[in-house]
Amino acid sequence: MSFINYSSREINCKIVYYGPGLGGKTTNLQYVYDKTNPDAKGKMISLATETERTLFFDFLPLALGTIRGFKTRFHLYTVPGQVFYDASRKLILKGVDGVVFVADSQLERMDANIESVENLKENLMEQGYDLAKLPYVIQYNKRDLDNIATADELQKALNPMNVPWFEAVAPSGDGVFETLKAVAKQVLLKLKKGET
Repeated sequence: MSFINYSSREINCKIVYYGPGLGGKTTNLQYVYDKTNPDAKGKMISLATETERTLFFDFLPLALGTIRGFKTRFHLYTVPGQVFYDASRKLILKGVDGVVFVADSQLERMDANIESVENLKENLMEQGYDLAKLPYVIQYNKRDLDNIATADELQKALNPMNVPWFEAVAPSGDGVFETLKAVAKQVLLKLKKGET
């Protein structure tokens, strides 16, 4: 649910990076943060406990223009990957406008990916969201490693709705901005149609 700030003439949108632990959510956000113009971003905040970490920052991508005279500011969040932090995941999903699912391409992580997608659907449903109606893209990360599933195998297991998907190597930035741009574009289209 986008938040409109009339005094600053900004529409604030929330994009959440979801996926299994150590899949690359944090690396995605850090890469975006590091490559974003300092004038267009807020401070990166890391909410960390001894065992979980959530990252957050907002940025104003000037190239995306305005909607009815309002600038669009995106707030990017990661969720803790471990399933036992479900309460934190639910809290972070509140008010979400778009979701990026970051899948770990390694064969031995396929079950964790499937479990995380199911967890995403359940948590969204509990809050009255339908993943099929949300701006949603999938990123198949860690494509540079040896023991990985093929894109077809990942598609069959994780993308029954056939949403846009991207192959990525987050530390080097391959596919990182393409993924973000795709979900941001979906969010903006929804805003322009007045659906948020």
